[in-house]
Amino acid sequence: MILIAGPCVIESKELVFEIAKRLESFAKDDRIDFYFKSSFDKANRTSISSFRGPGLEKGCEILAQVKAKFGYKILTDIHEGYQAEPVAKVADVLQIPAFLCRQTDLLIAAAKTKAVVNIKKGQFLAPDQMKHSVKKVLETRGINEFGYEVALKNGVWLTERGSTFGYGNLVVDMRSLPIMRSFAPVIFDATHSVQMPGGLDGKSGGDAKFVPYLARAAASVGVDGFFYETHINPCEALCDGPNMLNLEELSKIVEQTLKIQEILK
Repeated sequence: MILIAGPCVIESKELVFEIAKRLESFAKDDRIDFYFKSSFDKANRTSISSFRGPGLEKGCEILAQVKAKFGYKILTDIHEGYQAEPVAKVADVLQIPAFLCRQTDLLIAAAKTKAVVNIKKGQFLAPDQMKHSVKKVLETRGINEFGYEVALKNGVWLTERGSTFGYGNLVVDMRSLPIMRSFAPVIFDATHSVQMPGGLDGKSGGDAKFVPYLARAAASVGVDGFFYETHINPCEALCDGPNMLNLEELSKIVEQTLKIQEILK
C-alpha cells in the first residue's frame, strides 16, 4: 500500500522534522510504500493573507534535509512549469494540484522530469476525463500505449479528493475509484475529501471525523494507496487544520485500511 503522509505545508523546519520523526514506523513497515509529503508553497489559498509556506528554495532545502536524515521518498506540489525541474532534484513525486489538473504546460514540465507525476482529480471533473491528463504525461514521455499497467510502469498516478457538491462542500463518488483505476494507479486523499472549501470566511474548513469512514470505504472498493495530511496539533495548523489528522488517529486508520486490503486479497 502506498502511504503519503505529512503536514499540509512546511510551517517550520522544526515542526516538519518532529512530524517526520513520528512517521518513521510507517516507513519501516514492509506492507507500506511510504512517501513524506509537505508543500513549500500553497499557491491556491482562499485568502491573500493566508500562510503559504517558505517558498521554493528554502522549502526544497528542508525537504532535502528530511530525505537525507530519514531516507524518505518525498512528494510535494508544484504550481508552475518552471518549478518542475528544480523540485524534481529533491522530490520523488511531483504532485499536480486538483485545480491545475488540466494545465497542459504544467503537466508537460512535470513529465519531462524523472519523477512520478501524481495528478489530483479536479473537483469539477468527471473521473473518466482524467484519462486526458494521464495521456499528456505519457505522450510527453514518448509512450503511446494506455492503461493501468502502462501508467504504473511510467510513473503516472491519479488522486481522488472529492467532487464539488453545491457551494462549499465536497462529496466522494466511490465509482470514481474503479473508473480511474482502469487506466492509472489511484490514491485516495482521505483528508482533502472532507474539506469545505472557503468554509471559514477566508480559509477552508472541513470535518476530520469523516476521514475514517471514507478511507475504509475506499479501501473496500480498492485503491493503490492513501494520502493523509497529519499534524502534531491540527487545531494549531496554519493550513487545512480542520481536515487534518493527529498522528494517533493516522496510525489507527492505516492499520484498519491495511486489514481491509488484506481481506480483499
